[in-house]
Amino acid sequence: MLLQRIITALILVPLIVLAVFQLPAEYFSLLIGLITLLAAWEWVNLVGINSPVKRGLFLLALILPMLWLHFWTQFLEILAQVLELSVQRLISITKEADFTTISSYLETVDVPDIRVYSGMLEWFVIPPVLFWILVMILIRNTPAAVLKLEMRIRYKALIGWFVLLSAWMFLVRLRTFYPMELTLYFLVLIWAADIAAYFTGKKFGKTKLSPDVSPGKTVQGMYGALIAGGICAVVLSLIYGFPLMIASDFFMLSVLTVLISIYGDLFFSVVKRQRGVKDTGSLLPGHGGILDRIDSLIAAIPFFYAGIYLIHP
Repeated sequence: MLLQRIITALILVPLIVLAVFQLPAEYFSLLIGLITLLAAWEWVNLVGINSPVKRGLFLLALILPMLWLHFWTQFLEILAQVLELSVQRLISITKEADFTTISSYLETVDVPDIRVYSGMLEWFVIPPVLFWILVMILIRNTPAAVLKLEMRIRYKALIGWFVLLSAWMFLVRLRTFYPMELTLYFLVLIWAADIAAYFTGKKFGKTKLSPDVSPGKTVQGMYGALIAGGICAVVLSLIYGFPLMIASDFFMLSVLTVLISIYGDLFFSVVKRQRGVKDTGSLLPGHGGILDRIDSLIAAIPFFYAGIYLIHP
């Protein structure tokens, strides 16, 4: 099993790194969108949606907002031009009709540039951040109650739609609006934390982190992951020569991002245990399904993006 995991990782990691640095933003968005849709297909199976029609509707419910978010800036650009041309045309009509008072007034009106609202999408990061913090608190304090929680399939589908869409959105925005190295850093941060948690837990693990949810995870493994996150932040700060204040912000953000990622993993473990399955799929040899590999990323990316935006808007 470990050998399969290593071989799969050795194949996928270089491809992901190439995608981060070589793909144009549009193609990167498309690639992450396809991975998200594969994860969505696993999610509908995980929550018990068996109807092909309902599965197709779930995927469509993801694709449509993805397209809207992807073309949001272009949409505002077109709308701004339409608004400006409409006002100019109205002024022309009023002049031709000899409505001088109205035309004079319209010429003095300052038409708002709605393109300034392109940044309003940043506010969408708040709901997923709050959601994952709430998930962390609930799993940490009441794991047994979370496991026994019974929800209708429609609500489980809505949660999956929400977390998958927000993960796609903010990973794409991170890659589009910030240096590519930052996207790679985020991925390396989660990978390093995952590897550190695995080997630290194997070597020193004694106290179970959440035995009701995931018996294999230990408190010592979690500490190993948090330490790995701190080391990643220190290395990044040294490489780029960050001032002490920025370096400390990155250190705190990295550690907290890893913490959120751990409980994101536990969240999907809850769903799998409720369904009675070990893996979300079998697409990746040694790793299970797509969701099994990106569960930590799904939870961590909104939090990481929010932190990056606060450090450097």
